[in-house]
Amino acid sequence: MPGEREAFDFDALIVSIRQAHSQLSAQAGKAVNVSLTLRNWLIGAYIREYEQNGTDRAKYGTTLLETLADRLSNTGIKSVSARSLRLYRQFYLIYPEIRQTLTANSSSQEGNHDQFR
Repeated sequence: MPGEREAFDFDALIVSIRQAHSQLSAQAGKAVNVSLTLRNWLIGAYIREYEQNGTDRAKYGTTLLETLADRLSNTGIKSVSARSLRLYRQFYLIYPEIRQTLTANSSSQEGNHDQFR
């Protein structure tokens, strides 16, 4: 470990880097999974909120998800096909209790999901 003065040969260097890579890659993968879960749940929550209370929701009617998918894709956001948006909404509807876990564990997203508390 940095700061410690022990014999450190090339093989030990390889082992140390490999261990750091393995451990931190696994943690990064978990963090990505949590972030994507949060993102998908929030997208579903936003869609549901809009469907229930959007001031101009009648304008889109049955084409809401298709129109939304087109507009979001044009902004460069990936994984927002109408089918994906439908699945995100369904995810939110099936697991509304995720809100408590997400709000407790992700203070960095605080401003983005206050309306769903």
